Amino acid sequence: MIRDSTLLITGGAGFIGTALCRRLLDHNRIRVFDNLRRNALAQAGLDSHDNLELVVGDVRDADAVMKATDGVDYVVHMASIAGVDTVRNNPVTTMEVSLEGTLNTLRAAHKAGSIKRFIDFSTSEVFGSYAYRVREADVTSLGAVGEARWTYAVSKLATEHLAHNYYVQYGLPTCSIRPFNIYGPGQVGEGAVHAFVVRALANEALTIHNDGDQIRSWCYIDDIVDGIELCLVRDEAVGESFNIGNPRSTVTIFQLAKLVIDVAESSSDIEFVERNFADVELRVPDVKKAEAKLGFRAKVELDVGLRRTLDWYREKAAAAAESEAAG
Repeated sequence: MIRDSTLLITGGAGFIGTALCRRLLDHNRIRVFDNLRRNALAQAGLDSHDNLELVVGDVRDADAVMKATDGVDYVVHMASIAGVDTVRNNPVTTMEVSLEGTLNTLRAAHKAGSIKRFIDFSTSEVFGSYAYRVREADVTSLGAVGEARWTYAVSKLATEHLAHNYYVQYGLPTCSIRPFNIYGPGQVGEGAVHAFVVRALANEALTIHNDGDQIRSWCYIDDIVDGIELCLVRDEAVGESFNIGNPRSTVTIFQLAKLVIDVAESSSDIEFVERNFADVELRVPDVKKAEAKLGFRAKVELDVGLRRTLDWYREKAAAAAESEAAG
């Protein structure tokens, strides 16, 4: 585990960044650089932690990124536009944040000259619509020009090349992580588990696109944080990319909705909605490289992770109700 170090986490106020802060804050200093479009950090009560410095800014601002990188030991670059609908509505911004933001952060880290590890957050979307037991060395998919959904994947694949080439040309100790469908307590945004859990607890209908036969592997938040920590401390991570996910927790979207309803003991119905846009039909990772080089193996199975997530949302709702009654 990292101790007595200073980390910069761009996009650190998001779901995964907040979980990483929670894990590392007690024994390290963390500078979060974020535009606060989504702020799970405040929701978790971590924004006031003594070891946390919050810098509000945009990764497209090269000067601001350079200043934020001053004096740090590690950089975890998570800043991006996320969520299928958000990406489709903002394709130019999506690419600018990925490409300009990553280039600015890499340049700042290189100039600093003292960075022990630079982690670039990529995406499992780089494998395209059909990805079964995909390995890091397997062919990635660029996606069709004109389909806005793939602008995110294309730009993330480019940032992987950028990060790797900063290692090759300049010796910057970089690596890339490809997360596969992360979920858990504190999730913000458009994730399916988040949406299903919130609606199931309210006994509202769960909405599924098309037939719900899309297949995903779901990875609990604690497991992705384990993977990030290993990438930060293991020398074997340098110059590599890693799939981080849990292939054992693989179900269709319909099965996921049914499982959430069952675990929540909800009376929610399932509604099917036709959506005519590009989607990921199959996404299951091969994580053997992460196991071999990092010692990573996901620990939390889907039923356990869903129960923990549901319990968290129940406690949050109960606390809100108690606060409202007291006020």
